Amino acid sequence: MGRPMLLAALLLLLLPPGAGAAVTRLRVSANFECRATADSTLSRPRCRRPGRAGPPLKPPALALSTARLCPPSQPCQPCLRVRLALPAAELGGVRGLQFNFLELGSNRAGWLQVWRRHRASGSSPWQVQFDCFPAESGRQVLVSLRTIPDRGLAISRSHLVAAEPPGPVFTHAWVPEARAVEVWVPEGPALMVRLCHQLALECEELPWPFHRQVLVPEGHRVSLPYEFLVPCLCIEASYPHHDSPRSKRCPFRDQPAAYGPELWSSVRFHDYSASSKDQMAMVLSASCPLRPRATLCWREVADKTAPCHDIPNSTASEEEQAYTLDKVDVHPQLCFRFSYGNSSHVECPHRPETAWNVSVSAWGLQLRLRLTSSVPAAFSAALCQRQGGQCEPEAPLYTVTQPEGSAPGELAMLLPVQVLGSCVLVWRSDVRFARKQLLCPDVSRRHFGLLGLALALGLVVTVLLLNCCGTWRPAAGAPGGRPVLLLYSPDSEEHLGLVCALAERLRAGLGCDVRLDLWEAGSVGRAGTLPWLYAQRGRVGRQRGTVLLLWSRGSARLFRRWRVGAADGVPGDTHDIFGAAMTCLHGELGAAGRGGGWVLAYFSRLCSPRDVPRPLRPLPTYRLPRQLPRLLGALRGSPPPPRRCQGRVQGLLHRLLEVGAGEGSPPPRPPRAAAGT
Repeated sequence: MGRPMLLAALLLLLLPPGAGAAVTRLRVSANFECRATADSTLSRPRCRRPGRAGPPLKPPALALSTARLCPPSQPCQPCLRVRLALPAAELGGVRGLQFNFLELGSNRAGWLQVWRRHRASGSSPWQVQFDCFPAESGRQVLVSLRTIPDRGLAISRSHLVAAEPPGPVFTHAWVPEARAVEVWVPEGPALMVRLCHQLALECEELPWPFHRQVLVPEGHRVSLPYEFLVPCLCIEASYPHHDSPRSKRCPFRDQPAAYGPELWSSVRFHDYSASSKDQMAMVLSASCPLRPRATLCWREVADKTAPCHDIPNSTASEEEQAYTLDKVDVHPQLCFRFSYGNSSHVECPHRPETAWNVSVSAWGLQLRLRLTSSVPAAFSAALCQRQGGQCEPEAPLYTVTQPEGSAPGELAMLLPVQVLGSCVLVWRSDVRFARKQLLCPDVSRRHFGLLGLALALGLVVTVLLLNCCGTWRPAAGAPGGRPVLLLYSPDSEEHLGLVCALAERLRAGLGCDVRLDLWEAGSVGRAGTLPWLYAQRGRVGRQRGTVLLLWSRGSARLFRRWRVGAADGVPGDTHDIFGAAMTCLHGELGAAGRGGGWVLAYFSRLCSPRDVPRPLRPLPTYRLPRQLPRLLGALRGSPPPPRRCQGRVQGLLHRLLEVGAGEGSPPPRPPRAAAGT
């Protein structure tokens, strides 16, 4: 044999010959780039280059031997291995080879074609190995070879697939109360028996201390304990000598008890969920080769025994036992439900921390939400009424946004209360999957009485105004009437509470279309502060509405600061609505000589006429609550109400706003936050 022939032989991939050498799937090995095709009796084999050398064949040669085919999760069976060596000199113009198989006795036939991807170069012989043609034990198999295209070369061989000796014989019994499997050897030689977990290609031993391999003599039995009852738990028996035939049984694949809680106890869940990525991720390590389905569900309380409500259309993607789902507000009570067969298991994120927190407190006729978030996010909130354990959100929806790139901090929302005992639902609205957090303020008896008085007064005032002052009602066909853009300076909590109380009375009691940045935080966040303000001012002007500027001592200080900056040419803060409003009003006053569509009002307990700057004194100005009826008439575009109406409502309006101001004042200590459910 020359040097080229020797080098080619060293490149040949040949598994060790002889009976009992097992393969897991059909495959072709060759010393050239190849592809393989087969008829329907053979699944299409893979074609690959040699991985390790075996004893070479001297061409021309066609060698047959018995092997064992053991597909994953299927019993082994005998098969015929084919090895071929052909000299290159006899293969001029040959592009491929065809093997024909015929099993005598059963007349089962099949064929395999092996094609060379590139034209042959040099004098290296062709070396091919096929693993393997399935055959019945004790059958004669005829193999013939021809070239493609046919060059007159034909080789035929036959081989008797020897009958396999019977495998080890044993019986077994499941003893659930002892958490064990009993194995009995009724007759024949002693057997080595063990329990194992059947994986894709092998039966893996049980972990310590449950791994036991016991020699059982004839007529004896042994009890083998297991850790978990799982579908892949199998019993394997073999003779004591090396490489003996084995018998294996997996009796729990169809046992319902194997798909219960123990199946999930055998799985280790590794949590890689990250709030910073808005992603839930878990990796499974299991004794059995499981591929469960994972979907989202949420728990109302942080209790492992609590039910977990399914979230539709939330199936996680899976790759090699790693489950991920994006656009998720990661929370300890937003969990994965893993389902396999008729069994399921709920696994929640292992970290108790959350990316954001919220608390609620009652402020007169409003609920104040304080939100803190460590990630950029948008939040939505809606009032709801608890009925039968459910709390469905009601319109309108309130939204606030912490923009991308901003530092972690606190956000606030004020929600007007329509009904005593209202709760609020809060959730992240910038992700696809989020758990709604329910909060109900802890209202004390004193607070409850003040809330009741405030709401009762509001109802009485509304009825009196509607009965006595018909001119204030919205015109027919114009629902909501003229719009009102309400501007203010956020200089104190008390002032903010009065602003919201007045805005809610205008909206709910008189049907005014009130535009308030606190109620449209989502639109402000999306459009930007200045574009939102100018858009609202344009809308109010087109619909002949009113811009209501609520003044305070803090407004006077901010106005002086704004005038200094405007005089120096310093650009204003793009997030300062008050400064932008002053710029807008200053331009309108300068162009028209008066601020058409603007009115100014102040609360007497927070401000005096001297606090109104001289440039703004030409504006219609109203002192609250004394002149509130006249203000309402101005907002509706109607004359002042009759004196009889003013006298009947003025006292009630005064008490109403006093209640709102008292409840809106900052308490001596931080307000108590209600726990979410």
